Amino acid sequence: MADIFFFIFAATAIGGGIGVVLQKNPVGSLLFMVGTLASIAGIYVLLDAHFLAAIQIMVYAGAVMVLFLFVIMLLNLGHDYRDDIKTGLLLFLAFATAGAIGGLLARQLRGAADNPILAHFPGPEGMEQLLAEQGIVGAIARPLFTDYVVAFELTGILLLVALVGAVAIAKRKV
Repeated sequence: MADIFFFIFAATAIGGGIGVVLQKNPVGSLLFMVGTLASIAGIYVLLDAHFLAAIQIMVYAGAVMVLFLFVIMLLNLGHDYRDDIKTGLLLFLAFATAGAIGGLLARQLRGAADNPILAHFPGPEGMEQLLAEQGIVGAIARPLFTDYVVAFELTGILLLVALVGAVAIAKRKV
């Protein structure tokens, strides 16, 4: 049953990501992004990473998307978007369905045992030992601030530059 939910969430995330890129309306693109982030949170729940799922919803799907919405409104990019959202929703459903069918076919044809991506993860036993040693926050924070600190800082800088650029563009028009 968890495999079925995984494929549903994965197809929704892929379809939402494609919808973000293909959407002409920025508000519709933002809604696709919220759907993508929510489906990624669903995948975290399936992996028993409830803390990450809660942070995904609160920080990314909540705070960052509200910030993006303010930037969109600051730039005044909105227009009558009812037709765009209807078309985008149908496109989103088409990509989600195609992704689900493709994922199920790939899993049946290839098998899960020889997946090279999953070879780097410790598995349930390794995660239990890591959680017992460091706790949930330590298990997340230690690799984030040691192995992935550059990517973490670059993401923060990228968001800051995007916000400053949006304000600079909006100031020219006012």
